[in-house]
Amino acid sequence: METQEEKRMLLIGEEVPDFEAVTTAGVIKFSQWAKGSWVILFSHPADFTPVCTTEFMAFADIYPELKKRNVKLLGLSIDSVFSHIAWLKTIKEKLGKEIPFPIIADLSMDVAKKYGMIHPAQSSTAAVRAVFFIDPEFKLRALIYYPLSNGRNMEEILRIIDAFQTSDKHGVATPANWKPGDEVIVPPPTTKEEADKRLQEGYDCADWFFCKKRL
Repeated sequence: METQEEKRMLLIGEEVPDFEAVTTAGVIKFSQWAKGSWVILFSHPADFTPVCTTEFMAFADIYPELKKRNVKLLGLSIDSVFSHIAWLKTIKEKLGKEIPFPIIADLSMDVAKKYGMIHPAQSSTAAVRAVFFIDPEFKLRALIYYPLSNGRNMEEILRIIDAFQTSDKHGVATPANWKPGDEVIVPPPTTKEEADKRLQEGYDCADWFFCKKRL
């Protein structure tokens, strides 16, 4: 039977748990390693598996774009650091791709349980494909879970980071399917007086509560 710790799901807006862990870049204390940066923490089910291999190569491809956005990337699976190192060497030797970010070796499942990566209906010994978007205040901004059978979409991961950073910088929201350069949503009025003024403020408005603008 799973414990309450295993059942616990982190909630958007909460501060994420701190931890210390062995990684392919040495031991890290998360709060120190991540200080001042956004972080994408993601889990994969196992080393030396085909879907995970494609994902790691895809994460490596977007790594330079993440760095431009002040985002650190950190992987995790319930494998040993030796397994991680051997797998990364294989990816480089057989597929020609260098993996530039650290991977947590979580044999104890300590981090996986703290972050709700173990879903017993999928597996009690492997993490699902989880993605945690963590801001510089260590607050969880979004999380996405995928099953063991299906890989993630890197364009969506970059898009979400761009949306968060745009909202934070400009105090706006982003509509469905938003991409950088698209119109953003002006927060709706919260008083009748503001609502009366809204249609005269020069925005692209469908109605007083639904206005867009370009940045």
